[in-house]
Amino acid sequence: MTSPDFREQLLNGLGGAWPEPHPVRLKRRQTTERKEGYLLEAVSYEVSPEERLKGWLLIPDSATAENPAPGIAIWHQHAGQFHLGKSEPAGLAGNPMHHTGVAFAKEGYVVFCVDALCFEERQDKTGRQKGMSYERFEFLKWTVDGKCLAWKNIWDMQRAVDVLCELPEVRADRLGCYGHSMGSTHTWLVGPWEPRLKCLVANCCLPTYRGIHREHMLHCFPNFIPGIHQYGDTPDIAALIAPRRLHFNFGETDRGTPIEDVPWSMEVIEKAYQSMHAEEKLSWFIEPETGHVLSAAMWDKTKQALASELMS
Repeated sequence: MTSPDFREQLLNGLGGAWPEPHPVRLKRRQTTERKEGYLLEAVSYEVSPEERLKGWLLIPDSATAENPAPGIAIWHQHAGQFHLGKSEPAGLAGNPMHHTGVAFAKEGYVVFCVDALCFEERQDKTGRQKGMSYERFEFLKWTVDGKCLAWKNIWDMQRAVDVLCELPEVRADRLGCYGHSMGSTHTWLVGPWEPRLKCLVANCCLPTYRGIHREHMLHCFPNFIPGIHQYGDTPDIAALIAPRRLHFNFGETDRGTPIEDVPWSMEVIEKAYQSMHAEEKLSWFIEPETGHVLSAAMWDKTKQALASELMS
């Protein structure tokens, strides 16, 4: 049973309160490219006065300042592919299965694709550490500074939502997010702290500490929050998203999220939604004989969840 002060313990484990927000100082139309049904636009913005990041905006032809559209932030996967980040969902590289930003733009959403720390344009600028070694370095650096990599990822995602809210082509009251694999982890990590996200879809990743310890799994560093397991598990984190719309997809044979942990995980989250009389806002889908992918059926469930909340 989650302790009543779990949110406070979670924030302490992450590293404490978030910084005071400041202007993102968005710079738009650095480069643009007209695609079929949408405009691909490179932008940059500030996470902090010391850190400016780049991102890809995908703006459907139908979205204008006079006719704004719902917005979706996409959190990319890990897969050990540190050379890939925002460019995969933006349709510029990687596996076409994960060109989800393009697909969302063609559905009528304004899409924002960003890099997580250690990926694509956010790799080690000194060149001293590469790939997993740099991710390990950043995890340890943030930990000894009293925070953790998940804290940094959550703050970066909040700033990405700030960018969406600033765009005249976006309806700031209709924002959602989607993530696959590590992006799924980022979805349920940011959800409790970002009420502007009205619909969240997590595809193929809700590893529990119970399962990680039982199976001796090595998962990506954002999953690990110092000291939190004595108070709850990852489903307890996701449960803090209630009562907003939340959907999970799982593959039955996905070894990263052992299927035996899914029923009790969903029960934990479901109890939180029931306590708020919001059972209809939670859903999940388990695809038989399916692994760590975004299948056609999973994509259909993803679209349905987001459209029911953002397009209605």
